[in-house]
Amino acid sequence: MKKSIHTFTQGDLHILLDVNSGAVHLIDGMTQDILQVFEGGNDQAVLNALSGHYDRGDVTEALEELHQLMDQGLLFAPELSLPDVFRQKPVVKSLCLHVAHDCNLRCGYCFAGTGAFGHQRGLMDATVGKKAIDFLIEHGGDRRYAEIDFFGGEPLLNMETVRAVTDYSRQRGQETGKIFRLTLTTNAVLLDDATIQYLNDNDISVVLSLDGRRQTHDRMRPRTGGAGSFDECVQNITKLVQSRNDQNYYVRGTFTAWNLDFAADVLAMADLGFTRLSVEPVVAKGAAYGIESRHLPELFRQYDLLTEEYLRRKEQGVGFDFFHFNVDINNGPCVAKRLSGCGAGHEYFAVTPDGDLYPCHQFVGRDGFCVGSVFDGIQRPEIGQRFRDADVLTKEACRSCWAKFYCSGGCHANADLFHGRLDQPYEIGCELQRKRLECAIYIQAKLALTREK
Repeated sequence: MKKSIHTFTQGDLHILLDVNSGAVHLIDGMTQDILQVFEGGNDQAVLNALSGHYDRGDVTEALEELHQLMDQGLLFAPELSLPDVFRQKPVVKSLCLHVAHDCNLRCGYCFAGTGAFGHQRGLMDATVGKKAIDFLIEHGGDRRYAEIDFFGGEPLLNMETVRAVTDYSRQRGQETGKIFRLTLTTNAVLLDDATIQYLNDNDISVVLSLDGRRQTHDRMRPRTGGAGSFDECVQNITKLVQSRNDQNYYVRGTFTAWNLDFAADVLAMADLGFTRLSVEPVVAKGAAYGIESRHLPELFRQYDLLTEEYLRRKEQGVGFDFFHFNVDINNGPCVAKRLSGCGAGHEYFAVTPDGDLYPCHQFVGRDGFCVGSVFDGIQRPEIGQRFRDADVLTKEACRSCWAKFYCSGGCHANADLFHGRLDQPYEIGCELQRKRLECAIYIQAKLALTREK
């Protein structure tokens, strides 16, 4: 039997994850040692291997409990197979509208080339945005919910189109029964009172960019003239967060090799009163600020520090939400989601200001990845099929990875950037994902134990 489990120690807990079922079990050190040998039916080999280390009766009792978990399908669960939904025509669920291929900041790590995505700067006309709504309705099947993310560049540079598309989505929603969920991603510099009121009145979720401490933020997120943007961003984000009672937003940052102590940046944002946080590692090839393998030990240490402080603040009643620690250890995602992740290229597309369709926002501008347009529909379905076929059951590096059903094989754009192919994940991203997941599972286990007391 090929073992499909992962055991690890985090903080004061020994934890067992059954990969295929997603079941999480708290175990003791002896059971963790047993599982280094136990494969489901080799009890005698376990007893022989641990003879002299543990009492034979204790080992026998632990083996009986492991067999009970096997009988319940919670240990050594069978491998998952491709669900029938993968054989059906995909349904488009969401679009990322690049309403502005321009930006008022010049972020050093910007994958979008400071907003232009490697091409001319420009704004999306409302006609293109409305046609994108029609495209989403036409290709959304019977799905009731549809999602739109206003993106850039900086989308607040084109509020005229944001307003027009928002109104049109409400109109078309009433006509078709679709419910449109809207999100806007912004650097917050142009987030004035009127815009905040509009976003609130129209129930538009907001993702706000902030990198943490002043020195961290201003180093990588300057204005076009080189001045820092920290003060205005914090002021405007604070107004928005307070105006919606700390709901319906995320403050998202990026850490680089220049702030490996990123836990301090997360906590600095929490200290500013922002309780819904996400901080991501920069993905850069050949850049001085890029994350390299030699940085991993320190980054792992930072995740450990953040984990303990996260729990401490939770216990004190001043906790915050950290995106990467939000793991459901009781009810995992559906099989299709576990296998394919974000759905880029078949369930999710990015729309350029001219109406061209790309598999996701990070592929915009990359040669060979335009799949069609909102006017002409999907013209190159074979590209979407490549994304659909790149699931964790087909990726060699993923098949033996315990974390595959949480990360769903990682980001396709990162794989393409580093390897020029979709089926070979970005290795540093994998390492960080595994560490984050161990911390997240530990946190959820600790919180569950606290609730049981």
